[in-house]
Amino acid sequence: MASSTKSLSSLLGQTTLDDHDEILKAANAAIKKSKADLDAQHAKAVALLHLDRYEDALKVFEETKGLQEKAHFEYAYALYKTGNAAKAVEIAGAGPKASRGTKHMLAQAAYRSEDFAQAAKVYKDLASQPVDNEEYDIRINSGAVDAQLEWTGQGELAQKKKPTREDLEVFETAFNAACGSIARGELAQGEVCLKRAKDLCNALSDLSDAEKQAELLPITVQQVYVLTQLGKMDDAEELATSIPFADHSIKELSTRYIAQVNSIAASKEHSNPYLSHRLFHSSPKPPVTDQHFAFQSNILRQDEYVISLLSQKVAGVAASTEKVISASVAPSLSPAVNMAAVLNAAAHARNAETEKAALKEIVPLLEKRPNDVGLLLTITHLYVITNNYAAATYLLESFFKRLEQSGSASDLDVRFAPGLIATLVSLYAQQGRPGASKSELAKAAEYWRKPHKSKTEAPSKALMVAAGTALLDTHNLENVRAAGEIFKSLYDQDNEDRAAIAGLVAAYSITDPSSIPKDLLSYLPEANRLISDIDAAALEGAGVPLGTLNTTDIALEARKRSLAPTGPVPPRTKRLRKARIPKEFIEGKKMDPERWLPMRDRSYYRPKGRKGKKKLEGLTQGGVVAEEKGSPAAQEKKGGVDKGKSKKKGKGKW
Repeated sequence: MASSTKSLSSLLGQTTLDDHDEILKAANAAIKKSKADLDAQHAKAVALLHLDRYEDALKVFEETKGLQEKAHFEYAYALYKTGNAAKAVEIAGAGPKASRGTKHMLAQAAYRSEDFAQAAKVYKDLASQPVDNEEYDIRINSGAVDAQLEWTGQGELAQKKKPTREDLEVFETAFNAACGSIARGELAQGEVCLKRAKDLCNALSDLSDAEKQAELLPITVQQVYVLTQLGKMDDAEELATSIPFADHSIKELSTRYIAQVNSIAASKEHSNPYLSHRLFHSSPKPPVTDQHFAFQSNILRQDEYVISLLSQKVAGVAASTEKVISASVAPSLSPAVNMAAVLNAAAHARNAETEKAALKEIVPLLEKRPNDVGLLLTITHLYVITNNYAAATYLLESFFKRLEQSGSASDLDVRFAPGLIATLVSLYAQQGRPGASKSELAKAAEYWRKPHKSKTEAPSKALMVAAGTALLDTHNLENVRAAGEIFKSLYDQDNEDRAAIAGLVAAYSITDPSSIPKDLLSYLPEANRLISDIDAAALEGAGVPLGTLNTTDIALEARKRSLAPTGPVPPRTKRLRKARIPKEFIEGKKMDPERWLPMRDRSYYRPKGRKGKKKLEGLTQGGVVAEEKGSPAAQEKKGGVDKGKSKKKGKGKW
């Protein structure tokens, strides 16, 4: 063993550091003499890693007992390069006190395994202990991690929320700043940063044209996406045609795949869904070591389903999405599962012409999958489109009640998910129910503030701020105390958060003003700034009372006289409801007080013509009624008189 190690050391001393083939030959020669020689096995593994033979290097680590414990860094690197980033994180973090190189390895593996929070933490630790020639790389990698945190909904963990001047000095940091802006929905800012990144890359003199093209391709692909989202379809299509698909110059297949999809979305020529379907599947799938991130895969899968629906492959989409849904436990907050549920509902709707027709096809699915979050939100959205807010609210409230009654910890996590809470609060706001909104936000904040085993992520900052603000608005002392605790926890997480500082000061000013730290008051705007545009003299002249003053009775009386009106007070105009205003109403014109009476009963009614005047005489109350010849009374009187006259008294009769 000693002799083999000595001979190996002498051989390594005779070779250069770049001659890894010679190192590999020497290591193999030593291993033939003794397979248990860890130094020789270690040298062989390192040589294979330098020769980019990562699978062979990993095989050495797996077949040699004790080598994994001896070389944590090299083993983690082999796992990382072969596509097993999650295990690489486990190995890199489980070793002895990590060296700086191991920390870099851990950060890279955490980034690739989509544990962006851990990657951000490691890079922050590395940045706190600066080393020469590393600041540039750490700044680039930290920017990439911040962008990924924004994409995955963990933006509160990002170190930078806005691009700085130093970010726009190098094309790599400018590109990362653009990605962060796009993830936050700031598309215009992202477009500016992408143009800056392109200009900086083209201006580099130490890169060849081929190297520049390789660096510019991801920027161009991202530009096509941004232009499409901004609605600049002509610019997007023109830019997409400049991407060289034919010569296969895009070496990263993951980038090539996204570029192909973006070009289809930006092209007007691909209006034929069947042609788009063929082009979508024409690009080769990336290998294991070059896979898309989860949020990218989810969007690409969604695009695939949509193109299939447009190509009338309804049954296939329904069956495929059904497999994804059934493979997950309901209810689920997984974006992939809920996206599949939405497209499954679209497949069952079968291109319904109206929202009501779609509801008729989709609502029965809820009986089979009552806890399907994606399906539930789809039906809720259709109810909102048809202005049936009551049905949408009842649907969500019933779902929440079922989850509460189940008592399952995972169900409660779904019950108080920030997105679902925001949906219900929006429905309450649409219906003018602020009390219900405040109550729902308070319940959600109370749940997320309590420790719970099932909770896998930190509570949403936006949810906690909204809940704290709602509790402050109730003006209830207990609620204000709860709001103070919420803002205190947010302040402990980030002592520069202005929303947390303002909420904390507002809550403490009511419950315990003496406990407000003086350093927090410096963040609040000065009173002079808040009243700088207010004219106190004008307010006093208009009659605004100054407050309690220690003056004599004469001064008080003088003040009363000064506040009294100097001229006649104009009568207060009575406001009419809109429903009672006539169609011909003209503002400023005095309305007829007798407008509600029939025309013949109005005092100014004067009929026209002889018949009208004669009719008016008969309408006079209390006057003599003239009987016409044809009237029933006249006929009766006439009949009575004639009857009396014709009846003669007979002779000899009484």
